[in-house]
Amino acid sequence: QVPLVESGGGLVQPGGSLRLSCAASGFTLDYYGGGWFRQAPGKEREGVSAISHRDGSTYYVDSVKGRFTIDRDNAENTVYLQMNSLKPEDTAVYYCAAIKYGFGFLYAPDRYDYWGQGTQVTVSS
Repeated sequence: QVPLVESGGGLVQPGGSLRLSCAASGFTLDYYGGGWFRQAPGKEREGVSAISHRDGSTYYVDSVKGRFTIDRDNAENTVYLQMNSLKPEDTAVYYCAAIKYGFGFLYAPDRYDYWGQGTQVTVSS
């Protein structure tokens, strides 16, 4: 059983929007911070955004601030990433992850306990 399943990726034109979903299975996200990471071809995985399990605090890396929004619905056991004003450089495989009692750690992905299998996002005209 895959603990986290992403969906919502696809092909979109520059300036377009996508909403990624990350559904947890087999455990409750109530005690887990959520994180979104991405990996473009030939590049290392990078953290994009994180959300606290405690108070819903959020964090974004500079490259996506003002364009991406992370949120969560604990009743649905799901974390989301709304991506607006997409750019070609946002093209990557996007992964969600969960960290127990944690928040952030976008520069320490090994701290995360569960990972999804990824969803491809391609921004191209």
